[in-house]
Amino acid sequence: MTCTLRKMLRTTKARLLAAACLVLSCACGVSAQTATYKFDIGAQLGMSGYLGEANSANLFSHPGFDGELSFRYIGDTRWAIRGVFSTFGLSGDSSDMSNVLPGDASYTFSSQIYELSARGEFNFFAYGIGETYKRLRRWTPYLTIGAGFALASVSGRTYAAPTIPMGMGIKFKISERWNLGAEFTMTKTFSDHFDGPDLADLNQIKTAFYKNTDWYSRLTVGISYEFGKRCETCHYVD
Repeated sequence: MTCTLRKMLRTTKARLLAAACLVLSCACGVSAQTATYKFDIGAQLGMSGYLGEANSANLFSHPGFDGELSFRYIGDTRWAIRGVFSTFGLSGDSSDMSNVLPGDASYTFSSQIYELSARGEFNFFAYGIGETYKRLRRWTPYLTIGAGFALASVSGRTYAAPTIPMGMGIKFKISERWNLGAEFTMTKTFSDHFDGPDLADLNQIKTAFYKNTDWYSRLTVGISYEFGKRCETCHYVD
């Protein structure tokens, strides 16, 4: 009887332990999911800069105003996919340069850019709030790279080209849903006309898809709001 009783007690303890583990795993799963959101929307403001024939060194020698709207799909605490619509001004003056252009010419320009891009983001740390067992942090640096398409309005003409935005930033979670961020990006354009037709091929080097093209930079700060709670289902595994 004693032996049988011990076996029954061991079996009961094992079942109770298994049930406790199941309840804890379900509770943890629900806690993790209720604190995680699928999407966020945001707005960013900052300044833009230009690199090209009329400025070969100082990114922000003639800064412009940059405004952005973004929509982000949050895949995990470490990565996300983000769509960004941006509009900003670019300007330059070749008289500020130490380089001498052919014919000792001097050029100025001002253009307005509209860009739509999709970017991937990788967080250095697991980004979130509240879920300490996941070792989440309320702040993280991140890297971003993507592809886009831009239109430039300059000198009464419109030019279009694909772009590659790439950059880095930092995020800080104010609360469960609200985030602050700062970001710096450099964007390669596959065009030499975003600074106007007069500045294309100044050095008699024919523009190609991969060289002699314009670049622009952006430095922004912004705020975003998360929404769309993930499913709070506890999955039973036998």
